[in-house]
Amino acid sequence: MSDSTILVRAAVIDFDGTISDHDVSEEILRAFAPPEWMEIDQEFQRGEIGSRECLVRQATLLQGARRDLMQFALSNFTIDPTFAPFVAWARQVGVEVAVASDGLGFYVDPMLRAGGIEGLTVLTNDVTTLPGRGPSFLFPHAHSVCVGCGTCKMRAVLARRERLGAVAFVGEGHSDRYGALYADVVFAKKHLVGICRADGVLFHPWETFDDVRAGLESLHETPRRIGPESCPGWEVP
Repeated sequence: MSDSTILVRAAVIDFDGTISDHDVSEEILRAFAPPEWMEIDQEFQRGEIGSRECLVRQATLLQGARRDLMQFALSNFTIDPTFAPFVAWARQVGVEVAVASDGLGFYVDPMLRAGGIEGLTVLTNDVTTLPGRGPSFLFPHAHSVCVGCGTCKMRAVLARRERLGAVAFVGEGHSDRYGALYADVVFAKKHLVGICRADGVLFHPWETFDDVRAGLESLHETPRRIGPESCPGWEVP
């Protein structure tokens, strides 16, 4: 059932630090990789490398099989308790929810299922690790030309706008910049707040998915989205 009072027709939502309170990829690296992974992360945060290069270099440091990393993730981390009620509400009012993650990826679906959520579209990278062998990578949701990101959150937003209409983006980190730049409505916290301010992107602050629901329900008109034409100094990927 679609609710005509909800102006947004889709929501693209980051996983690490957003749906899960923790950055699960970073926690896995902290537990299964030497500290060099943090230096690589700093390069990414300073804008010296893209998130795909960051992920590939960090994943090569991982020591352990994928099943061990999965068990660590499921045993230690959960999703935000307000996310499942948000998904139920979104389905009721006809807002399509998609998860877009640019991390290690393999734990996203299992963590959602552990939190009682099934059937969401999950756009993420596919990283496999085996003892004694280097990791293998697939980027099924990458941009066809740009190699900066593993999962292109810009494409995730644009594909849903073309098919459904106005799109909200919910995130918190550096890899969420392009999702926020192309969305009609943005919900930002943590690092994404400063990024949005620097790019001139209007955003709603949020802490839980109750805030996101309240924000979507209170919209009377969709804000003018920023997009590349309004952000001099950077190019469309």
